[in-house]
Amino acid sequence: MPVELEQVVSDASGGVRAEEIVAAYDANERDLFGFVLAVTRDAGTAEDLVQEAFLRLVGQAQAGRYPDNPRAWLYRVVVNLARSRARRRLIADRWRHLFVNRDVGRSPEDEFVGREQTGVLEHALAGLSTDERIAFLLATDGHSGHEVAALIGRSEVATRTMLCRARRDLRRQLEREGEA
Repeated sequence: MPVELEQVVSDASGGVRAEEIVAAYDANERDLFGFVLAVTRDAGTAEDLVQEAFLRLVGQAQAGRYPDNPRAWLYRVVVNLARSRARRRLIADRWRHLFVNRDVGRSPEDEFVGREQTGVLEHALAGLSTDERIAFLLATDGHSGHEVAALIGRSEVATRTMLCRARRDLRRQLEREGEA
């Protein structure tokens, strides 16, 4: 261990058990790192957790609660730290979509084209009958044929036929709009 580290430990612990902390570091740092690396599968995280464990050991020495078996105590601390980190990561991943929006805004050109296409689609939809338009919009919203039929008050077969014709008419109208 470099001399600077001994001085840092001595300063951090107020000289309390500094030699024992340095000895615990020398004896356990590599093994702890290997263990935490196997648990977390991330070298950066493993380094952070091992450093945190030794900082907590210094804190225990300062408080006069130096453990009888520093090796076992350090392993318990890194296990607890790894569990806590994994738990926090799971919670963060579960709720991240509410806080992080990585969507890039659309360019003015894309906005214009999108509005133009929306206008063309709205015009084509206006060419369908009310029942056809309702059935088509329900189907595009993910409703099953059975659900669409029940919602518009028709049989499944009649609804399927109506949807097929509405899609065909809509496709033809959009093709005509595209040619113009």
